[in-house]
Amino acid sequence: MGRAFEFRKARKMKRWSAMAKTFTRIGKDISMAVKEGGPSPETNSRLRAIIQNAKSANMPKDNVERAIKKAMGSDSANYVETNLEGYAPHGVAVFVECTTDNNNRTVANVRSYFNKCEGNLGTNGSLEFIFDRKAVFTVSADKVEMDMDELEMELIDAGLEEIDSDDGVVTITTNFSDFSNMQKQLESMGIDVDSSELQRFANNTKTVGLEDAKLILKLIDKLEEDEDVQNVFHNMEMTEEILSHLDE
Repeated sequence: MGRAFEFRKARKMKRWSAMAKTFTRIGKDISMAVKEGGPSPETNSRLRAIIQNAKSANMPKDNVERAIKKAMGSDSANYVETNLEGYAPHGVAVFVECTTDNNNRTVANVRSYFNKCEGNLGTNGSLEFIFDRKAVFTVSADKVEMDMDELEMELIDAGLEEIDSDDGVVTITTNFSDFSNMQKQLESMGIDVDSSELQRFANNTKTVGLEDAKLILKLIDKLEEDEDVQNVFHNMEMTEEILSHLDE
C-alpha cells in the first residue's frame, strides 16, 4: 500500500505542477496581450483567443481577471518573447519559445539544460528552416452544425490548409500568418473555439533508439519545467517504442 500511495501521490503532484505551469504560461500571455492591445477581449483579438485557451485549461475566471488587472498596473513585469535554438544528442533539433522578464537568466538556464543533457545551444535562426509555423484551432465536433465538407468550403478563403475530425474534436490548421483571418471567420460563423495556438511542425525528422530518446526526453522535460519556457518543439520521430515508454 505504501509504494502504491507514493506512486499516486507523485502522479498527483505532477498533474498539479503541470497545471500551475500552464496557468503561469497563460498569465504571461495575458500580460503581453493586454499591453499590446488593451484589456477588453471585445477589441483585443489576441486576448480573446488566450481567454478561450484559459477556459480550455480550466483556469478559474478569477485568475484570468486578476491577470488582466495585474497587466494594467504600472508595476507589472515587462515580458518579452524570445526564441532559443539548439541540438539535442544525435542531431535532434530543439526549438524553444520563451517569455521572460530577464533574458540573461533565461539564456543561461536553457544553455545549462542543453549542456547537462549532452546537447548544445545554437545560433538563433539556425533552425527556422526545419520547422513550419502553423496556427492550430480545435473545436468540439458537437459545436459544428454542418458536415466536414461544408465546413472546409467555408474556411478555405480564411487560409485553411488542413482540417481533421477525430474522437469528437475538429482540428483546423492554417499558416501562422492567417491566424487572425481564421479566428475572425470562425467567430463570424458562430463557432465557439476550444483552443487556438501557434505551433511549429518539423518538416523532417530524426529517428533514434529508445535509450538515446530517453536522454533527449530528459532535456525536453527540463526545458518544459522552466517557468520562462512557453513551448518546446523538436524533430525527433516519436516511434511506437518511444510512445510506449512514455505511457509507462
